[in-house]
Amino acid sequence: MLRALRGRNYQLFFGGQLISLIGNFLTATAMAWMVFRLATEAGHHQQAGRWLGVVGFATQFPLFLIAPFAGVWIDRIDRRRLLVLTQALATVQSLSLAALAFTHIEYWQVVALAAFQGLINAFDIPARQAFLVQIVADREDLPNAIALNSSMVHAARLIGPAAAGFLIYYFGEKVCFLIDGISYLAVIAALLAMRLAPMPPRPISRGILAELTEGARYVWGFTPIRAVLMLMATVSLTVTPAFLTLAPIFADALSGQGRGSQALGWIMASSGLGALIGAIRLARRRSVLGLGRVIAGAAISYSIALALFGVLGAIGGSGGLMLILAMVVIGISGYAMITTFASANTVIQTLSDDDKRGRVMSFFSMAFMGMTPFGALLAGYAADKWMGGGVVGSSRVLWICAAIAVGSAAMFAAQLPALRAIVRPVYVRKGIIREVARGIQTATSAVEGQRD
Repeated sequence: MLRALRGRNYQLFFGGQLISLIGNFLTATAMAWMVFRLATEAGHHQQAGRWLGVVGFATQFPLFLIAPFAGVWIDRIDRRRLLVLTQALATVQSLSLAALAFTHIEYWQVVALAAFQGLINAFDIPARQAFLVQIVADREDLPNAIALNSSMVHAARLIGPAAAGFLIYYFGEKVCFLIDGISYLAVIAALLAMRLAPMPPRPISRGILAELTEGARYVWGFTPIRAVLMLMATVSLTVTPAFLTLAPIFADALSGQGRGSQALGWIMASSGLGALIGAIRLARRRSVLGLGRVIAGAAISYSIALALFGVLGAIGGSGGLMLILAMVVIGISGYAMITTFASANTVIQTLSDDDKRGRVMSFFSMAFMGMTPFGALLAGYAADKWMGGGVVGSSRVLWICAAIAVGSAAMFAAQLPALRAIVRPVYVRKGIIREVARGIQTATSAVEGQRD
């Protein structure tokens, strides 16, 4: 299971990324809690959802704008130099947050720095995925490297939020930002220490817009890919951003004695643990057959689990039992989440033509993460403006989003017989059955690379 770590370049990549990703999740958790705290201290406790929604929108909206173009650009430039630049800019972003938090930070500054990080991620996320192929010397080790990368992301997602909860409680959010800023130095050092063969230049025969137009026509004209992307876009617009945006409000309601930040850390860590288990299970799967049913079933389970989490949040209570139940439910949702998106990623990657895969995956990035900022903004505004505010309003938003996602998954399930008739000849022509294990491991890592 560790054979990819025999390569020096991957050892450097793995170590640097693990340190940095833990820092990333420290900052993500600390930023969410700080926005909730600032809203409360300003006397806008009932409007905290709206504040959180705006920050969530600012963080990921740049990805929606740039993702269709980033994939084309990344194929034309040196990926290591690009990653060094993105990591350096991310260092500046995190240390700026820390400096402001140590003195006096205002809400508009958080929004501006969140948007700056979103702009960085729009280039960094697809570049890291493409760079992984370049640093694994033996292509036979590539599936293992991708599976290890996915496990690394989930391990960081398990450690980071839990550590953030305690650091925030005892030292404040500023320490999380400072640690994150320093952690990027590990990635930069690892990148500079790698020994890489130069990549041959990619011939450029057409303009970016022409290539994007061709990719868009291919995605929309191929019914199975279009159906999967539509489901992913719906889930990413509804339940996913509703939970991520409103989680601090639920954590505050489920905790006691001012320990909301710790509760938030445990809730997010539980989601990471469930996703880690789901990633390991997917990496061991040996057949692509039946993944359509898996996608539909997992999407429904994911939505129902988050709806149940909303019920527990509405009941509240600081005795500890509700928090434990909420952690269990969120662990289940994390498992279902990674199963949904990684399975969808697998289907799309295995069905796509080789010469269009990069552009197809850029559209998947838009569906998976590009819709999230709109959902975050809508969920935060709806919770405060239309649903009564506070944890009750947040719970109602989560229930409505879950109902929409379940309906979309049911519609997708109803299309499966027709989709199978289109998909099967493609699998036969491409001999994809023999490559299933590799495809699923690739997809699992790709999805988690997008969430980072």
